[in-house]
Amino acid sequence: MELAHPSLTRTGWLRQRDTFDWLYAAALVVGAIVALVHYHEFMDVYDDLVLILHVPVLIFIGWYWKPFRPYLAAVAALSLCSIWLYQGDLQRAEQVFFLKYLISSQTAIMWMSALYFMATGAYWIGLLARSEFGDKTGSALVWIGTAMGTAGLFVRWFESYLLGPEIGHIPISNLYEVFVLFSLMTALLYLYYEQRYDTRRMGAFVMVVISAAVAFLLWYTFSRGAHEIQPLIPALQSYWMKVHVPTNFIGYGAFALAAMLGVAVLLAERGILAGRLPAVKVMEDVMYKAIAIGFAFFTIATILGALWAAEAWGTYWQWDPKETWALIVWLNYAAWLHMRLTKGLRGAVLAWWAVIGLLVTTFAFIGVNMFLSGLHSYGSL
Repeated sequence: MELAHPSLTRTGWLRQRDTFDWLYAAALVVGAIVALVHYHEFMDVYDDLVLILHVPVLIFIGWYWKPFRPYLAAVAALSLCSIWLYQGDLQRAEQVFFLKYLISSQTAIMWMSALYFMATGAYWIGLLARSEFGDKTGSALVWIGTAMGTAGLFVRWFESYLLGPEIGHIPISNLYEVFVLFSLMTALLYLYYEQRYDTRRMGAFVMVVISAAVAFLLWYTFSRGAHEIQPLIPALQSYWMKVHVPTNFIGYGAFALAAMLGVAVLLAERGILAGRLPAVKVMEDVMYKAIAIGFAFFTIATILGALWAAEAWGTYWQWDPKETWALIVWLNYAAWLHMRLTKGLRGAVLAWWAVIGLLVTTFAFIGVNMFLSGLHSYGSL
Protein backbone atom coordinates (compact mmCIF):
# COMPACT_ATOMS: atom_id res chain seq x y z
CA MET A 1 0.00 0.00 0.00
CA GLU A 2 2.84 2.35 0.87
CA LEU A 3 4.65 3.63 -2.20
CA ALA A 4 8.16 3.65 -0.76
CA HIS A 5 9.92 0.86 1.08
CA PRO A 6 13.63 0.32 1.69
CA SER A 7 13.62 -3.18 0.17
CA LEU A 8 12.27 -1.82 -3.12
CA THR A 9 15.32 0.37 -3.65
CA ARG A 10 17.94 -2.35 -3.23
CA THR A 11 19.69 -3.85 -6.22
CA GLY A 12 18.55 -7.37 -6.95
CA TRP A 13 15.26 -7.15 -5.05
CA LEU A 14 13.97 -10.21 -6.90
CA ARG A 15 17.01 -12.16 -5.72
CA GLN A 16 15.89 -11.58 -2.14
CA ARG A 17 12.77 -13.65 -2.69
CA ASP A 18 12.80 -16.96 -0.83
CA THR A 19 11.33 -20.32 -1.81
CA PHE A 20 7.93 -19.50 -0.31
CA ASP A 21 7.78 -16.25 -2.29
CA TRP A 22 8.23 -18.11 -5.55
CA LEU A 23 5.83 -20.89 -4.56
CA TYR A 24 3.22 -18.23 -3.79
CA ALA A 25 3.82 -16.60 -7.18
CA ALA A 26 3.67 -19.96 -8.96
CA ALA A 27 0.39 -20.83 -7.24
CA LEU A 28 -1.18 -17.58 -8.46
CA VAL A 29 0.01 -18.14 -12.02
CA VAL A 30 -1.32 -21.72 -12.05
CA GLY A 31 -4.60 -20.58 -10.50
CA ALA A 32 -5.03 -17.91 -13.17
CA ILE A 33 -4.33 -20.41 -15.96
CA VAL A 34 -6.86 -22.88 -14.52
CA ALA A 35 -9.46 -20.10 -14.22
CA LEU A 36 -8.84 -18.99 -17.81
CA VAL A 37 -9.22 -22.55 -19.11
CA HIS A 38 -12.13 -23.63 -16.93
CA TYR A 39 -14.25 -20.47 -17.08
CA HIS A 40 -13.23 -19.13 -20.49
CA GLU A 41 -16.71 -19.56 -21.95
CA PHE A 42 -18.10 -17.14 -19.36
CA MET A 43 -15.36 -14.53 -19.86
CA ASP A 44 -14.78 -11.96 -22.56
CA VAL A 45 -11.44 -10.47 -23.57
CA TYR A 46 -11.72 -7.77 -20.88
CA ASP A 47 -12.30 -10.36 -18.16
CA ASP A 48 -9.27 -12.28 -19.40
CA LEU A 49 -7.16 -9.13 -19.36
CA VAL A 50 -8.27 -8.13 -15.85
CA LEU A 51 -7.53 -11.63 -14.53
CA ILE A 52 -4.07 -11.65 -16.12
CA LEU A 53 -3.24 -8.17 -14.78
CA HIS A 54 -4.31 -9.18 -11.28
CA VAL A 55 -1.63 -11.88 -11.11
CA PRO A 56 1.42 -9.57 -10.86
CA VAL A 57 -0.52 -7.21 -8.58
CA LEU A 58 -1.40 -10.00 -6.14
CA ILE A 59 2.12 -11.40 -6.33
CA PHE A 60 3.57 -8.02 -5.40
CA ILE A 61 1.10 -7.53 -2.53
CA GLY A 62 1.88 -11.00 -1.16
CA TRP A 63 5.63 -10.43 -1.41
CA TYR A 64 5.41 -7.04 0.23
CA TRP A 65 2.72 -7.87 2.81
CA LYS A 66 3.21 -11.44 4.03
CA PRO A 67 -0.06 -11.82 6.01
CA PHE A 68 -1.94 -11.35 2.75
CA ARG A 69 -0.88 -14.82 1.61
CA PRO A 70 -2.76 -16.98 4.14
CA TYR A 71 -5.78 -14.72 3.70
CA LEU A 72 -5.74 -15.26 -0.07
CA ALA A 73 -5.20 -19.00 0.39
CA ALA A 74 -8.17 -19.18 2.78
CA VAL A 75 -10.39 -17.28 0.34
CA ALA A 76 -9.40 -19.64 -2.49
CA ALA A 77 -9.98 -22.74 -0.37
CA LEU A 78 -13.39 -21.59 0.89
CA SER A 79 -14.54 -20.51 -2.57
CA LEU A 80 -13.43 -23.69 -4.33
CA CYS A 81 -14.93 -25.86 -1.61
CA SER A 82 -18.27 -24.08 -1.97
CA ILE A 83 -18.20 -24.37 -5.77
CA TRP A 84 -17.43 -28.09 -5.48
CA LEU A 85 -20.27 -28.65 -3.02
CA TYR A 86 -22.78 -26.99 -5.33
CA GLN A 87 -22.03 -29.47 -8.14
CA GLY A 88 -23.82 -27.14 -10.56
CA ASP A 89 -27.12 -27.16 -8.63
CA LEU A 90 -28.16 -24.00 -6.78
CA GLN A 91 -30.81 -25.93 -4.83
CA ARG A 92 -28.04 -27.63 -2.86
CA ALA A 93 -27.61 -24.39 -0.92
CA GLU A 94 -30.50 -25.55 1.29
CA GLN A 95 -29.61 -29.24 1.24
CA VAL A 96 -25.89 -29.47 1.99
CA PHE A 97 -24.90 -28.72 5.60
CA PHE A 98 -21.75 -26.72 4.86
CA LEU A 99 -23.47 -24.65 2.20
CA LYS A 100 -26.51 -23.96 4.33
CA TYR A 101 -24.62 -22.99 7.47
CA LEU A 102 -21.15 -21.90 6.41
CA ILE A 103 -20.03 -21.23 2.84
CA SER A 104 -22.89 -20.39 0.52
CA SER A 105 -22.59 -16.72 -0.38
CA GLN A 106 -25.25 -15.49 2.01
CA THR A 107 -24.14 -17.58 4.99
CA ALA A 108 -20.49 -16.61 4.45
CA ILE A 109 -21.45 -12.93 4.39
CA MET A 110 -23.54 -13.37 7.54
CA TRP A 111 -20.51 -14.96 9.21
CA MET A 112 -18.48 -11.96 8.09
CA SER A 113 -21.03 -9.66 9.70
CA ALA A 114 -21.05 -11.55 13.01
CA LEU A 115 -17.26 -11.76 13.14
CA TYR A 116 -16.89 -8.03 12.46
CA PHE A 117 -19.28 -7.20 15.31
CA MET A 118 -17.33 -9.50 17.63
CA ALA A 119 -14.04 -7.98 16.47
CA THR A 120 -15.31 -4.49 17.28
CA GLY A 121 -16.14 -5.59 20.82
CA ALA A 122 -12.80 -7.34 21.24
CA TYR A 123 -10.86 -4.29 20.07
CA TRP A 124 -12.74 -2.04 22.49
CA ILE A 125 -12.08 -4.44 25.35
CA GLY A 126 -8.43 -4.45 24.37
CA LEU A 127 -8.34 -0.65 24.23
CA LEU A 128 -10.21 0.10 27.44
CA ALA A 129 -8.68 -2.70 29.50
CA ARG A 130 -5.23 -2.42 27.91
CA SER A 131 -5.62 -6.10 27.08
CA GLU A 132 -3.25 -7.55 24.52
CA PHE A 133 -5.48 -10.62 24.36
CA GLY A 134 -8.44 -8.44 23.36
CA ASP A 135 -6.36 -6.74 20.66
CA LYS A 136 -5.08 -10.03 19.23
CA THR A 137 -8.56 -11.55 19.33
CA GLY A 138 -10.00 -8.56 17.50
CA SER A 139 -7.31 -8.78 14.82
CA ALA A 140 -7.84 -12.52 14.33
CA LEU A 141 -11.60 -12.05 14.04
CA VAL A 142 -11.17 -9.34 11.41
CA TRP A 143 -8.89 -11.57 9.36
CA ILE A 144 -11.33 -14.50 9.53
CA GLY A 145 -14.33 -12.27 8.84
CA THR A 146 -12.60 -10.70 5.85
CA ALA A 147 -11.74 -14.10 4.41
CA MET A 148 -15.35 -15.24 4.86
CA GLY A 149 -16.77 -12.08 3.27
CA THR A 150 -14.40 -12.19 0.31
CA ALA A 151 -15.18 -15.85 -0.29
CA GLY A 152 -18.87 -14.97 0.00
CA LEU A 153 -18.57 -12.46 -2.84
CA PHE A 154 -16.72 -14.94 -5.06
CA VAL A 155 -19.30 -17.64 -4.38
CA ARG A 156 -22.10 -15.15 -5.06
CA TRP A 157 -20.47 -14.51 -8.46
CA PHE A 158 -20.57 -18.26 -9.15
CA GLU A 159 -24.16 -18.55 -7.90
CA SER A 160 -25.29 -15.84 -10.31
CA TYR A 161 -24.14 -18.04 -13.20
CA LEU A 162 -25.96 -21.04 -11.74
CA LEU A 163 -29.14 -18.96 -12.08
CA GLY A 164 -28.37 -18.63 -15.79
CA PRO A 165 -25.47 -17.52 -18.00
CA GLU A 166 -27.45 -14.40 -18.95
CA ILE A 167 -27.86 -13.49 -15.27
CA GLY A 168 -24.27 -14.11 -14.17
CA HIS A 169 -22.27 -11.00 -13.27
CA ILE A 170 -19.61 -9.73 -10.90
CA PRO A 171 -21.26 -9.01 -7.51
CA ILE A 172 -20.73 -5.26 -7.29
CA SER A 173 -23.96 -4.05 -8.87
CA ASN A 174 -26.24 -3.01 -5.99
CA LEU A 175 -26.13 -1.54 -2.49
CA TYR A 176 -26.04 -4.95 -0.81
CA GLU A 177 -23.00 -6.06 -2.76
CA VAL A 178 -21.08 -2.80 -2.57
CA PHE A 179 -21.61 -2.52 1.19
CA VAL A 180 -19.95 -5.92 1.50
CA LEU A 181 -17.18 -4.66 -0.78
CA PHE A 182 -16.79 -1.47 1.28
CA SER A 183 -16.51 -3.46 4.52
CA LEU A 184 -13.87 -5.75 3.04
CA MET A 185 -11.80 -2.94 1.49
CA THR A 186 -11.81 -0.92 4.72
CA ALA A 187 -10.88 -3.98 6.78
CA LEU A 188 -7.99 -4.93 4.49
CA LEU A 189 -6.60 -1.41 4.48
CA TYR A 190 -6.80 -1.32 8.27
CA LEU A 191 -5.14 -4.74 8.66
CA TYR A 192 -2.27 -3.56 6.49
CA TYR A 193 -1.63 -0.50 8.66
CA GLU A 194 -2.10 -2.54 11.82
CA GLN A 195 0.75 -4.80 10.75
CA ARG A 196 2.84 -2.00 9.22
CA TYR A 197 2.82 0.08 12.42
CA ASP A 198 2.73 -2.89 14.80
CA THR A 199 -0.22 -1.58 16.78
CA ARG A 200 -3.76 -2.89 17.17
CA ARG A 201 -5.04 0.06 19.19
CA MET A 202 -6.54 1.80 16.14
CA GLY A 203 -8.87 -1.11 15.48
CA ALA A 204 -11.51 -0.07 18.00
CA PHE A 205 -12.23 3.09 16.01
CA VAL A 206 -11.88 1.73 12.48
CA MET A 207 -14.15 -1.22 13.23
CA VAL A 208 -16.93 1.15 14.30
CA VAL A 209 -17.41 2.40 10.74
CA ILE A 210 -17.19 -1.15 9.39
CA SER A 211 -19.78 -2.32 11.93
CA ALA A 212 -22.02 0.58 10.93
CA ALA A 213 -21.78 -0.57 7.30
CA VAL A 214 -22.56 -4.13 8.36
CA ALA A 215 -25.56 -2.94 10.41
CA PHE A 216 -26.91 -1.18 7.33
CA LEU A 217 -26.20 -4.30 5.29
CA LEU A 218 -28.22 -6.46 7.71
CA TRP A 219 -31.10 -3.99 7.79
CA TYR A 220 -31.09 -3.80 4.02
CA THR A 221 -31.01 -7.59 3.77
CA PHE A 222 -33.85 -8.37 6.15
CA SER A 223 -36.10 -5.42 5.33
CA ARG A 224 -35.72 -5.49 1.53
CA GLY A 225 -34.54 -9.01 0.73
CA ALA A 226 -31.55 -7.36 -0.91
CA HIS A 227 -29.44 -10.50 -0.80
CA GLU A 228 -31.42 -12.04 -3.66
CA ILE A 229 -29.38 -12.11 -6.87
CA GLN A 230 -31.01 -10.04 -9.60
CA PRO A 231 -30.14 -9.67 -13.30
CA LEU A 232 -28.08 -6.63 -14.18
CA ILE A 233 -30.05 -3.63 -15.33
CA PRO A 234 -29.04 -2.41 -18.82
CA ALA A 235 -27.14 0.62 -17.47
CA LEU A 236 -24.72 -1.68 -15.61
CA GLN A 237 -24.15 -4.21 -18.39
CA SER A 238 -20.69 -2.90 -19.15
CA TYR A 239 -17.11 -4.05 -18.63
CA TRP A 240 -16.41 -0.58 -17.18
CA MET A 241 -18.37 -1.50 -14.05
CA LYS A 242 -15.87 -4.26 -13.27
CA VAL A 243 -13.01 -1.77 -12.91
CA HIS A 244 -14.80 1.45 -11.93
CA VAL A 245 -16.66 0.16 -8.87
CA PRO A 246 -13.83 -1.72 -7.07
CA THR A 247 -11.46 1.19 -7.64
CA ASN A 248 -14.03 3.57 -6.22
CA PHE A 249 -14.49 1.50 -3.10
CA ILE A 250 -10.80 1.32 -2.34
CA GLY A 251 -11.08 5.11 -2.17
CA TYR A 252 -14.20 5.00 0.01
CA GLY A 253 -12.61 2.48 2.37
CA ALA A 254 -9.46 4.57 2.72
CA PHE A 255 -11.48 7.74 3.41
CA ALA A 256 -13.53 5.91 6.05
CA LEU A 257 -10.38 4.61 7.76
CA ALA A 258 -8.89 8.11 7.80
CA ALA A 259 -12.07 9.61 9.27
CA MET A 260 -12.16 7.16 12.17
CA LEU A 261 -8.50 7.86 12.91
CA GLY A 262 -9.44 11.52 12.82
CA VAL A 263 -11.94 10.81 15.62
CA ALA A 264 -9.19 9.02 17.58
CA VAL A 265 -6.81 11.95 17.09
CA LEU A 266 -9.42 14.42 18.33
CA LEU A 267 -10.04 12.35 21.46
CA ALA A 268 -6.34 11.86 22.13
CA GLU A 269 -5.63 15.58 21.81
CA ARG A 270 -8.28 16.22 24.48
CA GLY A 271 -6.69 13.70 26.80
CA ILE A 272 -9.43 11.10 26.28
CA LEU A 273 -7.96 7.60 25.94
CA ALA A 274 -4.62 9.26 25.22
CA GLY A 275 -2.65 6.74 27.22
CA ARG A 276 -4.32 3.85 25.47
CA LEU A 277 -4.06 4.98 21.85
CA PRO A 278 -0.96 5.05 19.62
CA ALA A 279 0.94 8.32 19.50
CA VAL A 280 -0.95 11.11 17.76
CA LYS A 281 1.87 11.43 15.20
CA VAL A 282 1.42 7.77 14.27
CA MET A 283 -2.32 8.13 13.80
CA GLU A 284 -1.85 11.33 11.79
CA ASP A 285 0.66 9.55 9.58
CA VAL A 286 -1.75 6.66 8.91
CA MET A 287 -4.58 9.15 8.31
CA TYR A 288 -2.45 11.00 5.74
CA LYS A 289 -1.37 7.82 3.95
CA ALA A 290 -4.94 6.50 3.87
CA ILE A 291 -6.23 9.73 2.33
CA ALA A 292 -3.36 9.76 -0.18
CA ILE A 293 -4.19 6.19 -1.26
CA GLY A 294 -7.91 6.92 -1.27
CA PHE A 295 -7.42 10.06 -3.34
CA ALA A 296 -5.28 8.21 -5.91
CA PHE A 297 -7.83 5.43 -6.35
CA PHE A 298 -10.79 7.81 -6.32
CA THR A 299 -9.10 9.84 -9.06
CA ILE A 300 -8.60 6.72 -11.17
CA ALA A 301 -12.22 5.68 -10.51
CA THR A 302 -13.49 9.10 -11.61
CA ILE A 303 -11.52 8.88 -14.85
CA LEU A 304 -12.85 5.37 -15.47
CA GLY A 305 -16.36 6.63 -14.74
CA ALA A 306 -15.93 9.39 -17.31
CA LEU A 307 -14.80 6.87 -19.92
CA TRP A 308 -17.81 4.71 -19.06
CA ALA A 309 -20.12 7.73 -19.41
CA ALA A 310 -18.62 8.58 -22.80
CA GLU A 311 -19.37 5.09 -24.04
CA ALA A 312 -22.86 4.90 -22.50
CA TRP A 313 -24.12 8.46 -23.02
CA GLY A 314 -21.76 9.97 -25.57
CA THR A 315 -20.17 12.52 -23.23
CA TYR A 316 -17.57 12.38 -20.49
CA TRP A 317 -19.35 14.73 -18.08
CA GLN A 318 -22.95 15.93 -17.76
CA TRP A 319 -23.03 17.56 -14.31
CA ASP A 320 -25.36 14.82 -13.16
CA PRO A 321 -25.83 15.02 -9.33
CA LYS A 322 -23.64 11.95 -8.80
CA GLU A 323 -20.90 13.40 -10.99
CA THR A 324 -21.13 16.78 -9.29
CA TRP A 325 -20.80 15.27 -5.82
CA ALA A 326 -17.94 13.06 -6.97
CA LEU A 327 -16.16 16.25 -8.01
CA ILE A 328 -16.90 17.79 -4.58
CA VAL A 329 -15.39 14.73 -2.88
CA TRP A 330 -12.32 14.92 -5.12
CA LEU A 331 -11.81 18.64 -4.48
CA ASN A 332 -12.27 18.13 -0.73
CA TYR A 333 -9.47 15.58 -0.45
CA ALA A 334 -7.28 17.41 -2.96
CA ALA A 335 -7.49 20.46 -0.70
CA TRP A 336 -6.80 18.29 2.40
CA LEU A 337 -3.63 16.90 0.86
CA HIS A 338 -2.58 20.33 -0.41
CA MET A 339 -2.89 21.88 3.05
CA ARG A 340 -0.91 19.10 4.65
CA LEU A 341 1.84 18.82 2.08
CA THR A 342 2.43 22.46 1.15
CA LYS A 343 1.20 24.36 4.21
CA GLY A 344 2.31 21.88 6.88
CA LEU A 345 -1.13 21.81 8.48
CA ARG A 346 -1.51 19.24 11.26
CA GLY A 347 -3.62 18.48 14.31
CA ALA A 348 -7.30 18.98 15.02
CA VAL A 349 -8.09 20.92 11.84
CA LEU A 350 -7.06 18.06 9.55
CA ALA A 351 -8.69 15.51 11.86
CA TRP A 352 -12.02 17.37 11.76
CA TRP A 353 -11.61 17.79 8.02
CA ALA A 354 -11.17 14.02 7.57
CA VAL A 355 -14.30 13.35 9.64
CA ILE A 356 -16.38 15.88 7.70
CA GLY A 357 -14.91 14.52 4.48
CA LEU A 358 -16.42 11.13 5.25
CA LEU A 359 -19.84 12.75 5.71
CA VAL A 360 -19.47 14.42 2.31
CA THR A 361 -18.37 11.11 0.77
CA THR A 362 -21.29 9.26 2.37
CA PHE A 363 -23.74 11.74 0.89
CA ALA A 364 -22.09 11.36 -2.52
CA PHE A 365 -22.37 7.58 -2.20
CA ILE A 366 -25.85 7.14 -0.67
CA GLY A 367 -27.48 10.53 -0.20
CA VAL A 368 -27.47 11.42 -3.88
CA ASN A 369 -29.33 8.19 -4.65
CA MET A 370 -31.86 8.85 -1.87
CA PHE A 371 -32.59 12.54 -2.32
CA LEU A 372 -31.56 13.52 -5.85
CA SER A 373 -32.53 12.14 -9.23
CA GLY A 374 -30.30 11.73 -12.23
CA LEU A 375 -28.59 9.30 -14.55
CA HIS A 376 -27.12 7.38 -11.61
CA SER A 377 -30.42 6.84 -9.77
CA TYR A 378 -30.46 3.08 -10.29
CA GLY A 379 -29.02 2.32 -6.82
CA SER A 380 -31.69 3.91 -4.64
CA LEU A 381 -33.02 2.54 -1.40
